Amino acid sequence: MYLFSMVSDFFFPNMGGVEEHIYNLSQCLIQKGHKVVIMTHSYGDRIGIRYMTNGLKVYYLPIKVFYNQCVLPTMVCNIPLLRYILIRERIEIVHGHSAFSALAHEAMLIGNLMGLKTVFTDHSLFGFADASAVITNKFIQISLADCNHCICVSHIGKENTVLRAKVDSKRVSVIPNAVDTYSFTPGPSHRSRSQIVVVVVSRLVYRKGVDLTAQIIADLCLKYKEVSFLIAGDGPKRW
Repeated sequence: MYLFSMVSDFFFPNMGGVEEHIYNLSQCLIQKGHKVVIMTHSYGDRIGIRYMTNGLKVYYLPIKVFYNQCVLPTMVCNIPLLRYILIRERIEIVHGHSAFSALAHEAMLIGNLMGLKTVFTDHSLFGFADASAVITNKFIQISLADCNHCICVSHIGKENTVLRAKVDSKRVSVIPNAVDTYSFTPGPSHRSRSQIVVVVVSRLVYRKGVDLTAQIIADLCLKYKEVSFLIAGDGPKRW
């Protein structure tokens, strides 16, 4: 049995892919017999310790949000609080999620200083040229320099992380997000023996590649008459 700490600025009640990933991964680890504790910042009046399904313990830390649901990336100001929780819960592995989460990077840094194993999961792609990308990429270069291992959710994601963070590709593994095909099977009205249905479930925003999806739909449907698309999601790119 291992004692894990999942750390990210993004967790329930906030909704998104990272939040769902952390929750489901934690539940699977608990079912395997491991202990999991989650650390995130407070959301409104949700401050302190809460318990979720199967005794999953969540620390909603009293740290103010700086920008876009992330805390201020000081890297040092929260050392006493995070160190106390890591010692109290006897954590062995610190698992940070999302390149945008300052809290995750700070917890991994503290974990390294305490001699704990650290793992980082990068959930999405990011650019190289604009000011935001330059700052974020330099930030994760520092953070991942001493990280024991990195996980990416796709092969192109691994290539993106290796280039941005300048980490050795041997320290990066690809573990694709699981898809429950029973939950995402088109109904009878969308399916026939001669038809191929491509199901897309996504937040409809630019950084998710919706513009590229729209282009390939036009090309594929013109070339293959038996192919159709079923899209689930919402966002500014819904049109």
